[in-house]
Amino acid sequence: MVNKRKTQQQLDAQEDYENPSRTRQQLPSWLQKQDLTEADLPYIHLMLASSFTDWLEEVDGFPWLSGHVALLHPDGTRISAVGHTEESDPYFVSWDANDIGHTAAGIALETCRPTLTRAEEHLVAKLKAFDSIAVPIFTRTTGIPCAIVACLLPAGTAQAGDLKLLQAAALHIRSCIYRHFENLFVGGLLRERKLSKKEESRRDILFEVLRRLNDHIDVENVLSEVLDSLEELYPICKADLFLSQDYNSPNEKVKPLAFHLNDMDLCKSAFLDGRIREERVAGRHQLALPLSGKQGVYGVLRLDLPENEFDEADISFLTMLAGAAGAAFEKAKLHEQANVMVGELRLINELTHRLNSSLKLSDTMQFASAELLSIFKSDFCCILQFDPLVQEFIVMSANVAEMIGETYSKDYGFCGVMWATKEPIILSDYCSATPVASQLMDVTASRSLLASPLLLNGDVIGAVMIAKNEANHFSYDNYKLLQVLSAHLGLAMSNATLHAEVRRMVITDNLTGLYARHYLNERIGRKQLRDTSGSLIVVDIDHFKKINDTYGHQVGDDILIQVSGIIRTSIRDSDIAARWGGEELAIYLPLLGLDQTERVAERIRHRVESETNPQVTVSCGISEWAIADDKVSVESLFYKADMALYEAKHHGRNCIVVG
Repeated sequence: MVNKRKTQQQLDAQEDYENPSRTRQQLPSWLQKQDLTEADLPYIHLMLASSFTDWLEEVDGFPWLSGHVALLHPDGTRISAVGHTEESDPYFVSWDANDIGHTAAGIALETCRPTLTRAEEHLVAKLKAFDSIAVPIFTRTTGIPCAIVACLLPAGTAQAGDLKLLQAAALHIRSCIYRHFENLFVGGLLRERKLSKKEESRRDILFEVLRRLNDHIDVENVLSEVLDSLEELYPICKADLFLSQDYNSPNEKVKPLAFHLNDMDLCKSAFLDGRIREERVAGRHQLALPLSGKQGVYGVLRLDLPENEFDEADISFLTMLAGAAGAAFEKAKLHEQANVMVGELRLINELTHRLNSSLKLSDTMQFASAELLSIFKSDFCCILQFDPLVQEFIVMSANVAEMIGETYSKDYGFCGVMWATKEPIILSDYCSATPVASQLMDVTASRSLLASPLLLNGDVIGAVMIAKNEANHFSYDNYKLLQVLSAHLGLAMSNATLHAEVRRMVITDNLTGLYARHYLNERIGRKQLRDTSGSLIVVDIDHFKKINDTYGHQVGDDILIQVSGIIRTSIRDSDIAARWGGEELAIYLPLLGLDQTERVAERIRHRVESETNPQVTVSCGISEWAIADDKVSVESLFYKADMALYEAKHHGRNCIVVG
């Protein structure tokens, strides 16, 4: 059994024959302290073989031994040999662990001394024909045998000089061994130093990249920084960044993460697992690094480069870089979203304030239409109101002239879809996907559409439609923003409609549908401030009390409605008809002279007499005013008309008198 423990006997034996060709003082002090240990011995076979080969190359002209020379490992393994090595050769001997113990090599290893063994001393039959000599080779500081150089000579030929010659060869071989050891040791140190410097450089680079990434709060700058850093650090690498976010980047290396494409399997796996993925195909090495933040994975960084260009340290560095990029992207995205939310809240607040500052429906819709065009950077906007009486959508505001005032069935087009679903619509390309017909999209040749119903208490009261000529214009953020704005727009439309209805009820007589007297007085007063003249007809139903007494008040009300309808269809749109009180009605005709007014009164009188059932007649009093009059007022105008009416009744009724 090989004894690997260093003993005083070993040190003494080493001092007996060692005469190194180079002294330890010639080595650097730090290298002198380095040596082989017992733990190294199982791993030095290749180094011993290389050292023996070097020795053979360097002993050209050396007085050579005439037998078989071999270098053995302390565990008995033959490292290398020279001489008779063919099995057919009578001098060939296989060096193995069983044989070594019975040769000079085994004895030299056991005693740690150079040894010469005669042929007759061998116990193994195949060694009976040889003398054997062996010299242990010791480590330079620890004094343990790291190899044995041995030689087999024909029986009876070994001399003491041969042993001395082998001792010299052992020293030479040891110098070769330590030359390899020093090269390996220094090479290892250099590699470690190089790796250490590279790792330090990576840390510095990563720190600098992280610093620059954290300086950016803009998404595009973060993406550019990541790609620029990769291009600088790994110029032979092709980098692509695939994002799952709804984000369009001008950088050609930033692309959408499309799982359906054939070459995206690696990126898909990295995105779904949140872990780095590798693939080697046809001499190429592909890495897929997920860009992860605290809230999830935002995309994948794919690197393509020649195989064996990246080591584990590079992959670790890139993993940290991708993680930092994901965190920076998340921070920039959150900052961007916060700014958008602040902007949207400011916009909603301002728009709501502006919408509610006017209760006139037409003004409200025109303002909203202009604001929506600006907010969404769109080309066309159309706001519709739903009329529950006729069950149709009416275009209240649009920057498409031919559509203003148009009506659409609640089942038509995108309005019909919103009526049925009560949900907003976003359409990327009307040309490639036309789910329903749309006059807005057809007339304007638009491709992108964003639409939302206007709801009140869960009921559709209108719709807003925004269009753009280019495809894929609107984003999901636009979709969400319009949904919020539509709630406020619907409320503003409802308020304006309710205000208009309340005002109509206030200024309108419920029975006849004509304006109330106070509204007529107000309108005449405003007209007298702007116009130069006007006329007034006061109409009174003859014997109205007798009708009520004869037929009842319900028939009397019906007569009032019939006469009011005749008046409404006998005057111009600019004329103002009102119930003045009881059975008396009044009509103001702006900028109309007495002659024309009298013809209007006569038309009314004639139609009432011929068209009412039961038949009634009316008496009319007419007055006029002109800017040249001494006294121009509503009261004086009514006074003159009332006097003329009194005179008409005095003259037998069913007639017209001009005051």
